[in-house]
Amino acid sequence: MEKPKYYITTAIAYTSRKPHIGNSYEIVLTDAIARFKRMQGYDVYFCTGTDEHGQKIETYAKEAGVTPKAYVDKVAGEIREICDLLNTTYDRFIRTTDADHERAVQKIFKKLYDQGDIYKSEYEGNYCIPCESFFTDAQLVDGRCPDCGSEVKRAKEEAYFLRLSKYQKQLEEYIEKTPDFIYPESRKKEMLNNFIKPGLQDLCVSRTSFKWGIPVTFDEKHVIYVWIDALSNYITALGYDPDGSSELYKKYWPADVHIIGKDIVRFHTIYWPIMLMALGEPLPKKVYGHPWLLMGSGKMSKSKGNVIYADDLVRRFGVDAVRYYLLSEMPHANDGTISYENMIERYNSDLANTLGNLVNRTVAMVNKYFDGTLPCCDREGDADAAFKSDILSALAKETEGFDEFKIADALEAVMNAAKRSNKYIDETTPWALAKNEADRDRLSTVLYNLLEAIRIIAAELTPFMPETAEKIRAQINCDICSYESLKSFGAYPIANKVGAPTPLFARLDAEALLKEIEAEQAATEADAALKAEIEGVAKIGIDDFAKVDLRVAKIKACEPVKKAKKLLKLTLFDGAGERTVASGIAKWYKPEDLIGKKVIVVSNLKPAVLCGVESQGMILAADCAEDDVKVIFVDDAMPEGAKIR
Repeated sequence: MEKPKYYITTAIAYTSRKPHIGNSYEIVLTDAIARFKRMQGYDVYFCTGTDEHGQKIETYAKEAGVTPKAYVDKVAGEIREICDLLNTTYDRFIRTTDADHERAVQKIFKKLYDQGDIYKSEYEGNYCIPCESFFTDAQLVDGRCPDCGSEVKRAKEEAYFLRLSKYQKQLEEYIEKTPDFIYPESRKKEMLNNFIKPGLQDLCVSRTSFKWGIPVTFDEKHVIYVWIDALSNYITALGYDPDGSSELYKKYWPADVHIIGKDIVRFHTIYWPIMLMALGEPLPKKVYGHPWLLMGSGKMSKSKGNVIYADDLVRRFGVDAVRYYLLSEMPHANDGTISYENMIERYNSDLANTLGNLVNRTVAMVNKYFDGTLPCCDREGDADAAFKSDILSALAKETEGFDEFKIADALEAVMNAAKRSNKYIDETTPWALAKNEADRDRLSTVLYNLLEAIRIIAAELTPFMPETAEKIRAQINCDICSYESLKSFGAYPIANKVGAPTPLFARLDAEALLKEIEAEQAATEADAALKAEIEGVAKIGIDDFAKVDLRVAKIKACEPVKKAKKLLKLTLFDGAGERTVASGIAKWYKPEDLIGKKVIVVSNLKPAVLCGVESQGMILAADCAEDDVKVIFVDDAMPEGAKIR
């Protein structure tokens, strides 16, 4: 029997910077859904990737002194590495610089132009570079971009436009007749009432003011703008071609669901459906706009300095602990939050205490009391029926959670089964049963019920924590984990010999770990401050420069800062006396390389405390090759205290 098809996608990540954990949430969420659907027996195709064109990329590449292609190759590589680090099972990682994508996009643009859905005109409006969007005066909020709050610039240029207005009524009717198309309901109402019904303006789909984009084949002055380029990835990844699409496209399109952030629902439920209508292609079945993962009370932003990266979290907690936190902490419709304090608390309470303790003590008791193999499982007790019923009920709750994209609820159902299993241990007291030979069969039955519950829990955890599920299966020595096997109790083989009990999650010392994180963050901030000071390029007048007091100083002593791997504590003599300077150069210099050298110090810099060291100035250094800093040493003949002019 042929498996039912299921096509699921994430939004493609923009290759401007390395993604933070808020960006990474989406790929983990989508992976969990894809894994669960596979477990249910679906033939799943899972697509993710990167959006790599645009003016912003061109600007970043110029600032970095590299070509746009070299820039996006690096960032796309980082994004893919994070997807792999988080153990996601995508089938295609599409890049909008892929040759097959670029060819298909050019054909899509030409087809829409030839049939009159794209036309040439001139655009004048307010342009936001970060969002790569034009806005009317009425759409601005306090004179700024309504989406990101950035300043906008007046721009006027020749452009091609997509006739959104032509398809407005058709789209409005489709959304109203297809209640599940936009999910959740609140997003649907927002799109209809705030954007569609007030009237759609035709959409700018080409640009002439920059070159980093897919060229329009019939008008080389223009490059194809982000909307047709980026949004088309969902079909080009499958081999869509206006002249004849691939079998893969025919097999999987339309998408069952696009998983996207709530901030880009408009593009996916207005621009994208109209593009598909104009192409004569089916619309995706559902667009789910998930909430954001916030750091504290605000959206993560590198400019605000409130970001956490996936690789840092994985280094401290492990892949599955990070996946668990992301999937358990995000509500269905409201924004979630992340902090190291919450992460540690959930790690200890849920993973170490509830789940890890359940598996460890069950396997340990089977080994201790029966040498790893249970003799029977047929002496039922008063607590058993209710326990089995509670364990089996988790599957329906998990399935309902996935069906409604309430992933945190689905995970909670599984963890509740683990909590219920711990309660069953308390109810049946196997350690007490072990004291009486007459209760040996009852003890074996209790432990069998626990092993079977753990088998079910491990299978149900697979979409969320796949590595942990495998470790559990190895400890109980049972790989029966099909979806069907979770509907009844008793699949665990009675003659099975369990493995050795191995802790899944060791408890964390919260106080010590938070101190370590704080010290590392302080060192990183110091390093960033040093880099910012080195790279500062604001133009100043001679009077401004005169305010900076640069002096020759001799390094009398030097030692590492214990709380920060990147800092060295320098004791300088500047002719008038000694001063301490904390410098983020430990990566490039050892203390013995510096003692006795003469350097230039900014002597009138406001003191700052870095990792417990009061830094009374800053020494000058040069940013050389990539990831290389050289301290500026001066001639020994220069006396300490000499003023640099």
